[in-house]
Amino acid sequence: MGLMSMEGVAVIGAGGHAGVVIDTLLEAGFSVGGVFDDDMTRHGTEILGYEVLGPPEALRDYGLRKAIVAIGDNHTRYAMVQRFPDLEWQTVIHPDTHVHPNAQIGAGTIVMVRSVIRPNVLIGAHAIINTAAVVGHECVVEDFVHVAGSTHLGGECYIETGVFLGLGVVMVPGTRVGAWSIVGAGGAITKNVPSQVLAVGVPAQVKKSLPRRPL
Repeated sequence: MGLMSMEGVAVIGAGGHAGVVIDTLLEAGFSVGGVFDDDMTRHGTEILGYEVLGPPEALRDYGLRKAIVAIGDNHTRYAMVQRFPDLEWQTVIHPDTHVHPNAQIGAGTIVMVRSVIRPNVLIGAHAIINTAAVVGHECVVEDFVHVAGSTHLGGECYIETGVFLGLGVVMVPGTRVGAWSIVGAGGAITKNVPSQVLAVGVPAQVKKSLPRRPL
């Protein structure tokens, strides 16, 4: 279970994913200090009753130091974290999950409702383990990964930095996905997937290389 925050947590990002993050924060016992987004058209609007107070830099005006990035896109989330190296990134785990006591989960990572994290799992920083995902024993999930809802990682899988696994992806035990690759919804990973590619299907096949984006 996430630790109780004694001050509000700044939620950076005001898209649809932010509502799920706010709900998870509240269920985990945190309070929300405010929502912040670069999109000026969202300023003054509300998400679950919390006002979007301004751009992310404005969180300092409210005396906020604790934060989480509520942006589903891995590249955008990475870029946002680089803008604020001095913030205290919060690890948030929904209380209705099963997380083995020896699993390690990094700063800024969020684990959504009904997820299962098995023994000896290592999850890096600023990852998203979305609703009802299963991460099997001895898996490694590196930084800035997004594991979408109902995805199932068999034991000893390795997910490199920046990977996106779409809804319902299944990984055979011991397989690996290379950095910044995308596996489309419903894909079945039966062999290793290289870095920076799009793979789809059952079994998942590489369809194209993805353009390299500046980090």
